[in-house]
Amino acid sequence: MFGWEFPPYNSGGLGVACLGLTKALSELGVEVIFVMPKKLDIKTPWARIVFADDARIDVRAVNSMLKPYVTSRSYTRDGGIYADDLLGEVRRYAALGGAIAREEQFDVIYAHDWLSFGAGIEAKRATGKPLIVHVHATEFDRCGGPSGINREVYEIEKEGMEQADVVIAVSELTKNIIVREYGIRPEKVRVVYNGIDEGTAPSSGGSLPRLRSLKASGYRLVLFLGRVTLQKGPDHFLRAAKRVLDRNPHVLFILSGAGDMDDQVMRLAAELGIGGHVFFTGFLHGADRHEVYKAADLFVMPSVSEPFGITALEAMKLGTPVLISKQSGVAEVVKHALKVDFWDVDEMANKILSVVGYPGLRQALAENAAREAEYLTWAQAAQKVNGIVHELVQ
Repeated sequence: MFGWEFPPYNSGGLGVACLGLTKALSELGVEVIFVMPKKLDIKTPWARIVFADDARIDVRAVNSMLKPYVTSRSYTRDGGIYADDLLGEVRRYAALGGAIAREEQFDVIYAHDWLSFGAGIEAKRATGKPLIVHVHATEFDRCGGPSGINREVYEIEKEGMEQADVVIAVSELTKNIIVREYGIRPEKVRVVYNGIDEGTAPSSGGSLPRLRSLKASGYRLVLFLGRVTLQKGPDHFLRAAKRVLDRNPHVLFILSGAGDMDDQVMRLAAELGIGGHVFFTGFLHGADRHEVYKAADLFVMPSVSEPFGITALEAMKLGTPVLISKQSGVAEVVKHALKVDFWDVDEMANKILSVVGYPGLRQALAENAAREAEYLTWAQAAQKVNGIVHELVQ
């Protein structure tokens, strides 16, 4: 299984998905070798470690500068013996993927997202084993639409999907993009939704006393948590915040995450005159992530194009009401969530005002969301993936 992030070396939902899926597969008796391009402090280009004391999951790390969510525009190099550009790194990872495949014993090749597709293709060429590519996001999602897509990245994605024996999409939304924009036959694409469980939900133990003191002072807290990029809609979040604050000044907005729009959204908050009501926390990990979810009265996911949206499940699992974009995969599977078009900031503001203003609504949403999250598990996803694997090896 080829990927490019795996907890604790992750900065987004893809790593969480890889963790949840591999653990759930191991519980079904599936042996997983997970290969990731992660530069470690060692003298050799290969490293082998055992994940979570489970001998059925074997994590191999390839020294590389690849990082999650980078683009060819933002990729930078800080020295080393490898390629000086993102696509050069992708090609190098692909070549090493073929070398690893020739050394290992396995039945199926599995590649997560475009940076890993080349490695999967080379592994298939080296061994003749069937290939599954798992699409967590497309270039159309990352760019918020067809304008501005990187054609080279698009071609890598397209080749990976064409060379694969099966394409797994994280939602019907993503499947439709794959069929429409990449020309892949619908019957070749299977939808496997992401999940949540105790192993992938943020754990408690952190301390954010300022949030608790603000709540004790009578403020309501509304949370955005995700990469601060066009795809995630942080600007829509702030424009909705402005409308909320015009009617209720006792609401504070937490914008948690980092990305290429950091400076832009900070300037926007100042331009809208709401800087004093917006907290920029940067990317939160582990226990702090748990605490900010628990402190929030409402989690808002205003994504422009969200293939799935694991953060919504994280919030629901911890009993936090959620308001999610209709342009998201998670909106296909959750019932106890408020939903809105990402561009409709007036309706977004109205729904925020309803939740922070009516404790009964907030409590009902929280309780129902927590119950629903119990049934959206990685075990379900792993059973579907395991079924696909058995189809390919029979």
